[in-house]
Amino acid sequence: MTMLKEYFTEGSIQGLTLETTNHHTEETAKQHVKNVYEKVCARDPHEEEFHQAVKEILDSLVPVLAAHPEYMKQGIVERVVEPERLISFRVPWIDDDGEVQVNRGYRVQFNSAIGPYKGGLRFHPSVNSGIIKFLGFEQIFKNSLTGQPIGGGKGGADFDPKGKSDVEIMRFSQSFMNELNQHIGPDVDVPAGDIGVGPREIGYMFGQYKKMQGGFEAGTLTGKGMEYGGSLVRKEATGYGTVYFVEEMLKAQGLSFKDCTVTVSGSGNVSIYAIEKATALGAKVVTCSDSNGYIYDENGIDVETVKRIKEVERGQIEAYVEEHPHATFIDSQEDIWSVSCDIALPCATQHEIDETAADQLVKNGVKAVGEGANMPTTLEAVDIFLDNEVQFAPGKAANAGGVAVSSLEMAQNNMGLTWSYEEVEERLHEIMKTIYANCADAAKTYGYAGNLVIGANISGFMKVADAMIAQGVV
Repeated sequence: MTMLKEYFTEGSIQGLTLETTNHHTEETAKQHVKNVYEKVCARDPHEEEFHQAVKEILDSLVPVLAAHPEYMKQGIVERVVEPERLISFRVPWIDDDGEVQVNRGYRVQFNSAIGPYKGGLRFHPSVNSGIIKFLGFEQIFKNSLTGQPIGGGKGGADFDPKGKSDVEIMRFSQSFMNELNQHIGPDVDVPAGDIGVGPREIGYMFGQYKKMQGGFEAGTLTGKGMEYGGSLVRKEATGYGTVYFVEEMLKAQGLSFKDCTVTVSGSGNVSIYAIEKATALGAKVVTCSDSNGYIYDENGIDVETVKRIKEVERGQIEAYVEEHPHATFIDSQEDIWSVSCDIALPCATQHEIDETAADQLVKNGVKAVGEGANMPTTLEAVDIFLDNEVQFAPGKAANAGGVAVSSLEMAQNNMGLTWSYEEVEERLHEIMKTIYANCADAAKTYGYAGNLVIGANISGFMKVADAMIAQGVV
């Protein structure tokens, strides 16, 4: 079990003390979060990803709790780390050979203090209760940061869409919705897509939900097709949003994407549209990857080729070199971070940048890292970046663009409107700029100027905490 790091040690990231709080209150706050963290680890010792997510938040909250002891008195931290509801269910379906297969489905409804539960569905073999809780916990604060009225949730199944036919995916998605339908609704819980769940899967699930409910409730799922209530820019939103956030972070240091070399991991929606927007801002993106390895193109990744391979042909990224023979395919995912760059955007999955990768990036002169995926950087790697004055954009802030546009999709559904591409993208850009400003302001207010990890945690937490206090102990 990972030990909780010491707070306010001289020279550490946590080394600044607010003059407005006394020593006794600080010590009480330190002991409070230590007790909560140890209880979380003891209660579910196998959920390591969830432990990391909780620890990262708690590491930031000591000065907040010291300044606002009412949060401790009301048990806000104890309540926020425990889901309001965790649902687990079986998902039986029939494959193309006529054999019955059984997977396990999940939905965590973590916190509804500021709005209905909101968070994606992930179909991937790695999905388990701990992964879903980690993602749902992060979603609470990510959604809070957007400024939109949405709470935190997440869901999915240990089903692997890779290698499955469209009919098999349809059967699975419909069976998954047979159970999920009774737990969701426009004012209750609004799922969306995530890894392994795109417009195809959302369409199959929405069709099944509509049939079972006997009515058209467009606001129950987001990430829908434009033909039946979807929003423009939703596919691009997480990747574009990540780049917009990093752009603001760079501006604060007098820097920009222009003429920078960028490495990006992954080749799904987040990666593709991060590549597209970074390139539009003048950067040269030289890598992208999938489960088999990564492409290095010193001339800059041709994003249209990647789109066709991954979105149309649903192929493997190594096919890129067939059209761009000057590029190189390396059959390793980890080595992607050995490529020299000015800016790194991890957009694939959790824990893809560890201490070794972080050390290599720092050695190669990286100036900024922006998390497009959910928790792609280990806590130890984050510390390495911050200790070496690398600008770091945490995922709960930097990749909030996807859920922000999902919320805009909900708003359009509620009003029966469809906004233009330009209007949605402008709203997304403004949301990401506001998220950056709020994170930077919170960090400065509590004595951590420039530390966006702590700023994001504090800013996201306080809105939820205040809403919970206003609503009483429920």
